[in-house]
Amino acid sequence: MLNDVVLVNSQDVQIGVCNKRIAHLGTGKLHRAFSVHLINSAGHHLLQCRAAGKMLWPGFWSNACCSHPAPGETIMDAASRRLREELGVSASSRFIYSFEYHALFGSIGAENELCHVLVAQSDDVVCPSTEEVSDIMWLTRAEISARLSESEAQFTPWFRMEWCRLLSEYPSFDTVTTN
Repeated sequence: MLNDVVLVNSQDVQIGVCNKRIAHLGTGKLHRAFSVHLINSAGHHLLQCRAAGKMLWPGFWSNACCSHPAPGETIMDAASRRLREELGVSASSRFIYSFEYHALFGSIGAENELCHVLVAQSDDVVCPSTEEVSDIMWLTRAEISARLSESEAQFTPWFRMEWCRLLSEYPSFDTVTTN
C-alpha cells in the first residue's frame, strides 16, 4: 500500500514527498496523480464505485482507476501497477493530457492534484479489489454522459472535469488503441 505521495509545483516538478493521508487533509497539498479511463474493444468504459472505506468520495462513481505514483515511479508504471492491484487488469496506458484541480470533500479533506489523464484498453476480466472498489459497470459514452446529467448522480469531481474535457477536446480518445 502506497504511504507517500510526490509533492509537486504547477509545472509537475517534484518539491518533496508527503504522507498520503496528510497530503489530503485540510485543503490538501499539491501532489502528482493519475486517472485511467479503461475501455474495452466494444467501446464500453469501465466505471468504478469507490469503496466505503475511502477517505474522500466513498461510494461515488469514477473512472476505472485513480491513484498516485510512488516516489521514483513513473506515471505509466504506476498506472499499470494500480490497474493490476485495483482491478486485476493487465494493460498499458496512453497519455492524453494533464490538469491541476482542487476539490474539497466537506471538512474531511481535499484533492489537490496535478493529474495525468490516461486511457487504456483491455478485454481482461475485471476482478476488483474490495478495499478500493465496491462495484463496477461498463457503459457506453452516451450512457455515461446521460448519467452525469442526472441531478442526483454521485460522481467524483475529477471524473466530471475529465469527462467534459475528453469529450470536448479529445473526441476520439476512446477509439485509439494503446498497444
